[in-house]
Amino acid sequence: MNRFHCMRWIPIVLCLVFAAADGYAQNKADESYTPQSGQQGKDVIWMPTLQELVATMLDLAKVAPSDYVIDLGSGDGRTVIAAAKRGATALGIEYNPDLVEFAKRAAAAEGVSANAKFEEADIFDYDFSKASVLTLFLLPDINLKLRPKILNMKPGTRILSNTFDMGDWEPDQSIQITEHTSYYTTAHLWIVPAKVHGLWKFGDGRINFTQNYQKLAGTMTMKGREMQLTGKLNGNAISFTAGGAEYAGTVTGATISGTYAGGGAWKAIR
Repeated sequence: MNRFHCMRWIPIVLCLVFAAADGYAQNKADESYTPQSGQQGKDVIWMPTLQELVATMLDLAKVAPSDYVIDLGSGDGRTVIAAAKRGATALGIEYNPDLVEFAKRAAAAEGVSANAKFEEADIFDYDFSKASVLTLFLLPDINLKLRPKILNMKPGTRILSNTFDMGDWEPDQSIQITEHTSYYTTAHLWIVPAKVHGLWKFGDGRINFTQNYQKLAGTMTMKGREMQLTGKLNGNAISFTAGGAEYAGTVTGATISGTYAGGGAWKAIR
């Protein structure tokens, strides 16, 4: 090769060498990254959930190996890792790529990489509908923005939030841990209810449910007699009282079937 061609290739080779060196340095910097409590994120600042509260939340939802847990805004990955340690399949959705990589390294260090996965994504764009358990540590306005999608999840899906609520959708259960002075010590649980609002045929009569999330009101009409009803939903499980009788059943699509006090069977069709 003549001297001219050598001189022409030298800048290109040097650029490639410097680019490789810069990439290597960047990778090394990523591996040394450690998140700081209070650091700014896309929608909220990052604050780690207390490990004791992580355990309380997972206990509250009775997380088991059969569950698929998705954590929205998974941060350093501690909730996902804790769920994976219980045998569940768990996925963290996190916007910050540094946190994603940090969480992957943490999962590997804990030996749960097979069950604990992390993806870099925007929680508002992600399809989390397949989760059986959804965990959150976000702000109330973000919870409200996500609420319509959450309410369209499969009935019986358990929703867990660190401290912040879902507006007028009251939790099915809340637990506060008291051994810490931190403000963020409350675990809230919601169970996505089946949709039963409206008119149902009930033998020769009818039931008209008024549904407010998991709470039920309305009327039951039998043989021309209208009776007030009150009740609740626990996922697909329904229970209510009308005319002094207690009814329990299961919602399956457009059919509700079950028993009432005394052992009789009942069925309603939308």
